[in-house]
Amino acid sequence: MAGELDGRRVAILAADGVERVELEQPRRALDDAGARTEVVSIKSGEIAARDNDLTDAGTFGVDRLVGDVSVGDYDALLLPGGTVNPDKLRMEQTAVAFVRDFVQSGKPVASICHGPWNLVEADVARGRRLTSFPSIRTDLRNAGADVVDEQVVTDGNITTSRSPDDLPAFCDRIVAEFAGQAATTGGGS
Repeated sequence: MAGELDGRRVAILAADGVERVELEQPRRALDDAGARTEVVSIKSGEIAARDNDLTDAGTFGVDRLVGDVSVGDYDALLLPGGTVNPDKLRMEQTAVAFVRDFVQSGKPVASICHGPWNLVEADVARGRRLTSFPSIRTDLRNAGADVVDEQVVTDGNITTSRSPDDLPAFCDRIVAEFAGQAATTGGGS
């Protein structure tokens, strides 16, 4: 529904290797609901997108560098997947700290496919009910998460989903979760 997220600012933390559809479809759903989305990354210019991790899928422009932003700049955080993207992000302490601080702030965070690797690296998976792409579920368990095989899962302020096949349900849920947060916080910065 248009207007649910009017005035909301959403950071999309991504790096080279991001799975195109996992950034593009949620971003479209958020923008259509009235949010203002920004791609935040570890390098300026553009980031390279992939299709099924193997095929070049163009680029996305970077709006801001993660070292230049803070949790207070945004109302919600989206962490798309692709195997290379979260692996690059977890090697950058500014990105890890941004994810950790966002989760700890209580603001909504959404992550799909391999994106929950960011939650592991930020040490915020422990005690959370999460889902992800099957190949990283052991990592989530080892980090203390209660891992389930469900289309979309929300535990507190974290929403996770398994794969691009789940994008319709994921997009609907994150719009609802981000709108719910907007209604309860009375606005952002």
